[in-house]
Parts: sequence; C-alpha cells; structure tokens
Amino acid sequence: MSSTTYECDFLVIGSGIAGLTFALKVAQEGTVHIITKKAKAESNTNYAQGGIAAVWDPEDSFEQHIQDTLAAGAGLCHPDAVELIVRNGPERVNELMKWGVKFSTTPNGRLDLGREGGHRRNRIIHATDLTGREVEQALLNSVKENKNIRIFENHMAVELITEHHLQNKQTRPKQQPIHCWGAYVLDVEADQVKTFLSKTVLLATGGCGHVYLHTTNPSIATGDGIAMAYRAGAWVGNLEFMQFHPTTLFYPGANSFLISEAVRGFGGILRNSEGEAFMANYHPMKDLASRDIV
Repeated sequence: MSSTTYECDFLVIGSGIAGLTFALKVAQEGTVHIITKKAKAESNTNYAQGGIAAVWDPEDSFEQHIQDTLAAGAGLCHPDAVELIVRNGPERVNELMKWGVKFSTTPNGRLDLGREGGHRRNRIIHATDLTGREVEQALLNSVKENKNIRIFENHMAVELITEHHLQNKQTRPKQQPIHCWGAYVLDVEADQVKTFLSKTVLLATGGCGHVYLHTTNPSIATGDGIAMAYRAGAWVGNLEFMQFHPTTLFYPGANSFLISEAVRGFGGILRNSEGEAFMANYHPMKDLASRDIV
C-alpha cells in the first residue's frame, strides 16, 4: 500500500517530445504531473541527431513529401495519416520555435535544410547534429516556466490503475474502453511506491529497443509503457514493426553508437570491407535509399 498520493488533472508518463508538448498544451486546462524514471532530460528525444522532415523550401511540396514517405513505407503506410502528418509538419516546426527551439540557419537567416535517406528534396530541419538535445532542452525550459506543470524525476511507473485493480473484477468485452485513473509509481530514490491519481493519463514512454541484444536506443528504451498498457488490458498491435538503424559505429564490448543518417545526406558513401561502393546495385537512390533498403 502506498503512503503518498498525488492528484492532478493530467498525468504524463514520459518526458520526451511527445510528453512535454502534450503537457504544455493541456496545462492551459488544468494541473499536469510529469513522471520520468531517470533525469528529466533522459529520453529518446534527447539522443536524436538528424532532424525533422518538413516542407519548408518553396520549391518543395506536400505532394512530393507524401510520395517520398509512401515509397519509403513500401505500401504499409496509412495514406490518410501520412497526409495529415506531412501537411501539419511546418505548423509543428513553428510551434517548436515558439517554445524556444533554435534550429540551424544559413548566413541569410533562413532555416538550413539538410537531406536524409528516402527524401528527394532537402527538407530536414535540424540543430547542427544535436537536434534532439536542442528540442528537449527548449521544451524543458518552457515546462519549467509553467506553474501548472510539475516534473517528478527518478519516478518509475510500474502499473496503471484500471478496473483490474477493483475488488470485483469483471471481464471486459473487446469493444469496451478501459478506464484509467492514474498509476502506481516507484520513487527510486526514496524506495517508496506512490499513487498518482488523474482524470487523464498519457503514456509517452518511448520505444523498446533494449528488448533486443543490439540497438542504438539509449538504455531507457525498455518498453515500460507498452508493457503496462498490455497488462492493463489494452490492445497492442504492430509490434513487429521494429526498425533498426542501418549505420552504427561498432566497437567491441561497447553499446552500438548511431551514425546519423545525415552523414549519407551530406554525401557519405557506404562501402563494404573491400572498399567498394555497393548501394547502386540495390536502389536508384544509392546511398540515399531509405533505412529498410540500406
């Protein structure tokens, strides 16, 4: 039984770009508690290098970006979702800049647009090669200034509070939604389980790369949120769609270190152990082919 209880309007589990942007938006409507199992900046977002794909160049178009995305998706994309995300891209970039994100610019003050695999145009908006860190820090600064938001560091969510915790448990029909009232959370430093109650709970816990032996994800990417949702009775799908970044730095005994896709975008050439450039044998875009091809 936990001895400490917190109540809020919105409970956000995770402190990456998804959790922080949600918190900043809903803070206008009520109180927000953000819980994160490590330091507040320790998220997948913080380690992202390349940048954000968005139509910014007047010579680019939404239609071209949509076509590139659908081609990279090899027929598995939901076209409506792709169109929605692409057309809203510039607005989301402007929103990040409003929250203080400083992207790299050219000498004339325009956003510097890079290029990555699968894109036929330069449309990667970035902050040098540390885009994720810049986004994370800017959002955390905005969160810090918001009196309606509180962050709990070193607090690990262990279980969602749903019908499964009621004394009279009932079998839930497939169509019936799950009601969630919060989460049980371990305060790692105090070694104490606390109860967080909330009207709304957002799972923004990132991926699960460390389920696998080799991954370029940071050590925090252990799939906690997916596991909690599954235990609570949520329907989980598409877990087979796990993409491994094709370019990494290998060093014996060390974790895989991601080599940014921007390296290929700026002219990097993939070669085999014999020094031969080989991508022309596999795709018309050669070294700029999408990750699944590489």
